[in-house]
Amino acid sequence: MKRRDFFRNTSLATAGVAISPMLISANTPSQKQIDDLKKQAKNIIFLVSDGMSIGTLTMADLFLQRKYNKGSVWMENYKNGRFKRAMMDTASASSLVTDSAAGGSAWGGGVRVPNGSLNMSASGEAFEPILQKFKKAGKKVGCVTTVPITHATPASFCVTKKSRSLQPEIAEEYLKLKFDVMMGGGEEYFHPLKREDKRDLFAAFSENGFDVARNKSELKEFLSSENPLLGVFHESALPYTVDQSSDKKLQQLVPTIAEMTRIAIDKMKSNEDGFVLQVEGGKVDWAAHANDTGGLIYDQAAFDEAIQVALDFAEGRDDTLIIVTTDHGNGNPGLFYGKNADEQFDRIQTFKHSNDWILKGVTKDTTINQLIEIVEFAQGYNLSQEDAKTIIEHYGKLAEDDLTNDYKLPFEKLARIQKEYTSVGFGDMHHSADFVELAAFGPGSELLPPFVENVFLHNMMLQACGVASE
Repeated sequence: MKRRDFFRNTSLATAGVAISPMLISANTPSQKQIDDLKKQAKNIIFLVSDGMSIGTLTMADLFLQRKYNKGSVWMENYKNGRFKRAMMDTASASSLVTDSAAGGSAWGGGVRVPNGSLNMSASGEAFEPILQKFKKAGKKVGCVTTVPITHATPASFCVTKKSRSLQPEIAEEYLKLKFDVMMGGGEEYFHPLKREDKRDLFAAFSENGFDVARNKSELKEFLSSENPLLGVFHESALPYTVDQSSDKKLQQLVPTIAEMTRIAIDKMKSNEDGFVLQVEGGKVDWAAHANDTGGLIYDQAAFDEAIQVALDFAEGRDDTLIIVTTDHGNGNPGLFYGKNADEQFDRIQTFKHSNDWILKGVTKDTTINQLIEIVEFAQGYNLSQEDAKTIIEHYGKLAEDDLTNDYKLPFEKLARIQKEYTSVGFGDMHHSADFVELAAFGPGSELLPPFVENVFLHNMMLQACGVASE
């Protein structure tokens, strides 16, 4: 049979003409979908677990089930049917494998841009970010993240820049934009002693009417204030959840992602025209890059608590669209087969610290036996002499300056060793081109087809709220 006859005479031909247009989306909801909207959304809460491969979501759910006898909020809302579920193609204009700047810009500006760019094409064409559009429409807007507030994902909803690396400039741009709530890390881009130009952006924000909080206590002072809020709680990214959970001082100083989400909602919810909030679990991506099992799973679980905060607000209101997703996969981690896989995976439940905490505490003078003691204290298992020697020898080859360079530390080596004790492994230390999970709840969720390109969400959010895309 000829190839053309095969396709003509089989059910594939019938299937080809019978496929619903709802199954293969364009880059924007159809007019019919818009016409069928039961109700417009007043508010949007857009939650991003940055760099979340499906294995990350799976392991966090298994971790929560086995530790607390209750699965993750994300997966439970799949199971009970409240979340509308889709998959998303995350490619950028320059690659099948996106970075966070281009991935966020697909949502933020509605156009795929090259990796490294924030809402700007290779030719320099600029695309207006979505929070600027919503601000013009009268909504309050803001971002919450566990990495620097100037980092790629929050910036992709806020600014247009040729390069994501321009974080000092992005901090200045936030001052001009005067968005309502911006919370995360990134003190190095606001503090006069850490900026190259020595400009005191904390003072500049205060002088321009912002409440500026730099720890949890100061944040509580501004809960009832109507001023815009800047919260910057760490020099760079916020601590990993597993480390903060074992450190009372950090718990007193640094708010969790769930706490920041609740405060952001409370500060914006009274606005008559509603609000739009981006919430990013940015340290999930950082942990995936580092193949840091404890950092990854505990931060994904913390992100899950932020989903619950959003749902607690939205339930019963019928005016709030919640979108939960990731910008790309990273590391492709998973729990792998082995005789004692279950028991080894359960070790993670008693972790006190991340691999990041372990490796940044090692020096060129640390001995093999000292490293074994550090790991036993932090994660509850005993490295073999041989495994500890592998790590110590790596430090022996480093220059002194390399000890403060994350890219020089033996994260990959420790992860490979750790797999023998946890049964958790990683495929790589970089982003992946995987199609990713996407969920929606509330008014506007009916606009979501089963499979979309990342740019679809830009127009979906605008149309869910009845805001013109132009």
